[in-house]
Amino acid sequence: MLDKQGIAKRIAKELQDGFYVNLGIGIPTLVANYVPADISVAFHSENGLLGMGAFPYKGEEDADLINAGKQTVTALPGASFFDSATSFDMIRGQHIDLTVLGAMEISSDGDIANWKIPSKLVKGMGGAMDLVASAKKIIVAMMHTSKSGHSKLLDKCTLPLTGVHCVQKVVTNLGVFDITSKGFLLTEIAPNVSVEMVKEATLGKLHISDSLKTITTD
Repeated sequence: MLDKQGIAKRIAKELQDGFYVNLGIGIPTLVANYVPADISVAFHSENGLLGMGAFPYKGEEDADLINAGKQTVTALPGASFFDSATSFDMIRGQHIDLTVLGAMEISSDGDIANWKIPSKLVKGMGGAMDLVASAKKIIVAMMHTSKSGHSKLLDKCTLPLTGVHCVQKVVTNLGVFDITSKGFLLTEIAPNVSVEMVKEATLGKLHISDSLKTITTD
C-alpha cells in the first residue's frame, strides 16, 4: 500500500507546467514537496499566498508564514501576499487549474464530504465549498478506509456534502480511481495490493480498467 507520502508523490504527477494549484489540509499539503524539477507550478493558499513552496526545514520556520491549515510553509521567489477577498476572487474567478483536497467520503457520482461530522465540533467549511464549485479539476487525496476500517468510497455519501458531481479523480493508499458515469474506475493499483483487496474495501460502484497498471512514484 501507499503511505501518505506515496499518495502525494502520485498526485504530483498530475501537475502541469504553469498550473495554479490549491492544496487542501492534510495529505494534499505534501504534494508541494514533490513537484517535478522540469515544471513550474504556483501553489495558492486561500489565506492569501500565491507562490507557496515546500515545508521549511526544522529550525528555518517562520511563524508568520503559514498555509490555510496553519502549517508553516515557505514562499518561492516572486511569491505574492494578499487579503482573503482577493484570494477568493482568484478561486471564484476560476483561475485555479487544479485543487487537491482531502475527504471523509466520496461517492461514485463524484460527490465529496470533507468538512463536517455530525456531533463533532468544527470551525466551519472554510474555502472548500468555493474550491469545489470553481476549480477546473479536483483530485481527492485520502486513505481508502476510515480508522475503524469502513470504506470511504461509497455509492452515496452519508455525511454533509461539500459539493456534488465535482471530483474527477481519487488517489488512495490502494489505488487511483477515475470518477466515471459508471462509478469508480480503478486505473492504477498500489504495489502489493490485489484487486480483491480493493473490491473488499470499496462500497461504491467499482469497475476495473482493462489497462490496469501498478502505481509508480519515481
